[in-house]
Amino acid sequence: MVANRGEIALRIMKTIRKMGIQSVAIYSEADRDAPHVLYADQSVCIGPAPSAQSYLKGDDIIRIAKELNVDAIHPGYGFLSENASFAKKVQENNLIFIGPNPHAIEVMGDKLASKATVKDYNIPMVPGTDHAVSDIAEAINTANEIGFPILIKASAGGGGKGMRIVYHAKDIEEQMQRAVNEAKSAFGNGSVFIEKYVTSPRHVEMQVMADMQGNTVYLFERECSIQRRNQKVVEEAPSTVLDDALRKKMGDAAVNVAKACKYVGAGTVEFLVDDSRKFYFLEMNTRLQVEHPVTEFITGLDLVEEQIKIARGEPLSYKQEDLEITGHALELRVYAEDAWNNFNPSTGKVNRYIKPEGENIRVDDGIREGSEISVYYDSLLAKLITYGNNRTEAIQNMLKAINDYTIGGIETTLPFGYFVCTHPDFVSGHFNTSFIETHYTKEIAGSLHEKEAKLAARLALYQYLEDAKILRLPTT
Repeated sequence: MVANRGEIALRIMKTIRKMGIQSVAIYSEADRDAPHVLYADQSVCIGPAPSAQSYLKGDDIIRIAKELNVDAIHPGYGFLSENASFAKKVQENNLIFIGPNPHAIEVMGDKLASKATVKDYNIPMVPGTDHAVSDIAEAINTANEIGFPILIKASAGGGGKGMRIVYHAKDIEEQMQRAVNEAKSAFGNGSVFIEKYVTSPRHVEMQVMADMQGNTVYLFERECSIQRRNQKVVEEAPSTVLDDALRKKMGDAAVNVAKACKYVGAGTVEFLVDDSRKFYFLEMNTRLQVEHPVTEFITGLDLVEEQIKIARGEPLSYKQEDLEITGHALELRVYAEDAWNNFNPSTGKVNRYIKPEGENIRVDDGIREGSEISVYYDSLLAKLITYGNNRTEAIQNMLKAINDYTIGGIETTLPFGYFVCTHPDFVSGHFNTSFIETHYTKEIAGSLHEKEAKLAARLALYQYLEDAKILRLPTT
């Protein structure tokens, strides 16, 4: 059973089918005709459109899995993928949870607990508190010790929620309260802590894979610095900021993080890299990542297949020295968002859908022509991934793929991806997490939108005239 929806559900099912395993999809009433539902060998409606009444109903998911004699549940990412209680219930019901053990999920799901868990491994940490902070005076003292700016950060969860950057002591109280309220609303846990805010770092993560026999390897890094509201938009592998020596240091640190919590399966250890190339442990994501396809391109491995093999109890079929980076890969997250208008969500019906095709182009999607994009779920529609023998080739393939990708009826981040891949700083590899704030100003966005609108109008007129030629009846 794939306990998820959209592009990730369909992507997982493709590997399941390749391995000769039957798949079961769950779906909400809003997703009745979704591609993942139609692709699965069997599909079951789990409830109404709101995720709290469908995709987050863990007990119902387990009940249906047992009724259908399901062997294992793959949670994908989001929803219940990092819910330790759900993972535990799956195991208690004699089902296999395709992911780490509940202890690892619980420990690594809390940023303070994760720091405590790895402290004996000498992994570099961003200066800050090692406990939750609620006292304003303590917060101010800590900030003065480590120096402004600081980052007030939710202990639970992620995705940029419950985070506030503070530049002055007078703003700490207000921003702490906002972070606490947002964390309570998003994660049910209002605990926050304080870290030194690393100004304009690179966000680099290491993919790890660990089996039940105690073997753990890293599958190299992914560069994830192009972000909006602390959420990734463009990712690539490998990173332009790492050399072989730094890659090994960070890879070894990631393996130690995994070993610290007795990790099993696919996981990602995230780091910040500052402008002097010092790296700091950020957190561990105990699931498959959205951006896993770029790692698949450069390693030749199917990460979902690896997850399933590990869940079966099979040992890794390779050692660290067997792994190497081949070529370069990019991923653009295609969100249903208006990049010209502060990345606000865009809803409606997809009235035209044409995917790019060709060697070294991959599209992981969960929509089709006629799909209704609603307000109920995450705005991620698809992932556009390209590969090349080198970074320049991968970027050129991405630009071609963006030009060949048509999604009509809604706004998407495809034009923004084109902006990124043609910007001199990105092309040169000299960028950081402040790329959007620095380069994608309101004025630039407006100017680009106007140019795109004029181009679309010209293309529409050209198509109209060409159609008129075809339809024009011959005169007698």
